[in-house]
Amino acid sequence: MNIETIINICLGIGLAASAGFRVFLPLFALSLSAYFNVLEINESWQWIGSLSAVIILGVATLVEIVAYFIPFIDNLLDSIAVPLAAFAGTIVMLSTIVDLSPEITWTLAIIAGGGTAAIISGTSSVTRLASTATAGGVGNPVVSTVETGTSIIMSIVSLFLPVLAFILVIFLLVITFRLYKKFKKPKV
Repeated sequence: MNIETIINICLGIGLAASAGFRVFLPLFALSLSAYFNVLEINESWQWIGSLSAVIILGVATLVEIVAYFIPFIDNLLDSIAVPLAAFAGTIVMLSTIVDLSPEITWTLAIIAGGGTAAIISGTSSVTRLASTATAGGVGNPVVSTVETGTSIIMSIVSLFLPVLAFILVIFLLVITFRLYKKFKKPKV
């Protein structure tokens, strides 16, 4: 495995984590970067760099971001976000891995891409649910702002500094695991 393949895997994992916060934003970032030839896309996924894909994903990104600021809609979106994020994480991982066999590519895409996105999305959904339960949803716009900002930053870092993005994903997963352990402790 060469260094370019490792960088592409880091890129895919970083974008997958971003998909855990906002489903369409990393797909839009990937589409823009492919359209402007910033990065090489798997030949089966060349369509993502087309102008029509850029426009469709751009509109979907804007709709998703705005929808998360609407009370009730944000919680409704969270109910479908985890499977959609897993799907988006798998797609971004598939599209960024260029030189590996299909078996390895699909395995990495499903486990590393889809799994990372699903874990991040699940954590975001629980955070918004806790905000709704404790503050009646008043804090949800703050949660939405943080999630959108994190998705934007993770997408940009993934595209331009993929190894750093991978390190940030590991950091996010460690924090998620520690929070999970903290709240899962048996109550005495």
